[in-house]
Amino acid sequence: MYNLLRNKIIFILISIVGVNSVHAQYVELNRPDRDEKPYYFGITLAYNNSYLAATKHRKFNTDDSIMSVQPGASGGVALGLLGTLKLNYCWEFRFNPQLVIGGSKYFVYQTNYPLREEKKTLPSTIISFPFQFKLNSDRINNFRTYALIGAKFDLDLASNSTARNADDLVKLKKNDFALEAGIGFNFFLPFVTLSPEIKFSYGLSNIHSRDPSLKYSNIFDKIQSRMITFSLHLED
Repeated sequence: MYNLLRNKIIFILISIVGVNSVHAQYVELNRPDRDEKPYYFGITLAYNNSYLAATKHRKFNTDDSIMSVQPGASGGVALGLLGTLKLNYCWEFRFNPQLVIGGSKYFVYQTNYPLREEKKTLPSTIISFPFQFKLNSDRINNFRTYALIGAKFDLDLASNSTARNADDLVKLKKNDFALEAGIGFNFFLPFVTLSPEIKFSYGLSNIHSRDPSLKYSNIFDKIQSRMITFSLHLED
């Protein structure tokens, strides 16, 4: 009795696997000639969270007016265009200019004279120019994964580097350069390719415009940008 029941279970499992295998072989491919295109275009919608990585100046250790400082940031949104050039079977080159709105950065200070907490907000509106190389996996039916690596140049339209000196300013330069890396997924739909993506950005430039006369700024030596971005690309 036990052997009969075991054989029935094995037969059912084999039948299920076989049916699934046959079904997988007959999945309808959406736009099967998509990878034959030498180039294609799209749009990008994104949400990002960025912050500033700060290296303190030696003045921080010799001046007791500021006891501590911590960086922070709020999220921002971006809208961009997307252009991709096919290099070979696996590699593509991508240009993805974006307008990044919001995502204000700030520093929270603990001051000593008087003893209180102060927050200095640094508004940000960025035009970003990312250039990336994209490495595609093999397409499995209507799905594919990819990895990307590249660099970007940012222009901050809200930069205060040319503002008049005021004691409460932390001045940031207008230009920034960063390296990027990320992963994403292509979902080939009947009329469009939907590509969710996560990307990390590591700023290389020192964007701090240091002024020894500014008490909230002179405690920093270097300030560099960091960002994580969640994007949704719609491509033809």
